[in-house]
Amino acid sequence: MKKPLIGTLATLLFAGATALAGAPVATAAPSVTAPTAVTAEAAARTVAAAPEGQQALAAVTFAGTVALNNCSGSLVRLPNSTANDPALVLSNGHCLETGMPGPGQVVVNRASSRTFTLLNASGGSLGTLRATKIVYGAMTDTDVSIYQLNTTYAAIQSQYRIAPLTVAATHPVQGTPIKVVSGYWKKIYSCSVDGFAYRLKEAEWTFKDSVRYTSSCNVIGGTSGSPVVDANGTVVAVNNTINESGQRCTLNNPCEVDQNGAVTVRRGIGYAQETYTIPACFASGNRLDLTLPGCTLPRP
Repeated sequence: MKKPLIGTLATLLFAGATALAGAPVATAAPSVTAPTAVTAEAAARTVAAAPEGQQALAAVTFAGTVALNNCSGSLVRLPNSTANDPALVLSNGHCLETGMPGPGQVVVNRASSRTFTLLNASGGSLGTLRATKIVYGAMTDTDVSIYQLNTTYAAIQSQYRIAPLTVAATHPVQGTPIKVVSGYWKKIYSCSVDGFAYRLKEAEWTFKDSVRYTSSCNVIGGTSGSPVVDANGTVVAVNNTINESGQRCTLNNPCEVDQNGAVTVRRGIGYAQETYTIPACFASGNRLDLTLPGCTLPRP
């Protein structure tokens, strides 16, 4: 996972994982396909020009996404959220302003005044949203941060005419066309769900059941935390990393580990963390409750 240093194009990102001693390694062929990315202006033109039958996928825009000072994110609602609930922002755990959580560390209900730039459909800035707390943040099993804002969905809709993206409560499906929408860079990457990594290891961190992209989502630093959306604009995952140089489980070079411990390295391939487990951990009023039946997010 990569995020640029503030004010530069340099990278600060997240880490790779310790190699599994003695594990057999299968190295996939390097991917050199250029990213399919469009700018904010081009995205608006694409919507207008999309052929009949392709409009839904092309119509994914920047509306509801946010830019952080070092990452991307999105204004999100859960399937049971209501208009008057406190609004939530979704990004990566490694994008937390408090630093990257260590393995096994889970941040819950910590005060925060972090700000987010809310974007319109073409990527233009609408205004600033402010957090009151980090509801949840972790880099164990997943790589996610969820912020609660000092305003409601209804108030945001009234002031900015922007609705939140909805987080799906079902597992993503292999072969699904997806878009990675980066509010930081105001770019949209298009690809498909290639499959799923049983375990994805990067430095001391391990993620479970990660989404693997096809090669055209060749994401870069600053796209961390971008919502991964399907043709309907529903969030199915959150973008978080890519194997940059073909190294085996190192910094910015995650590796896949299967059920038998075999390691596969896929150079140039990006990954995202599934978000379908999040809704089961929230009660009414967008209140986090990690003890709810069906909630599998790691606990502190």
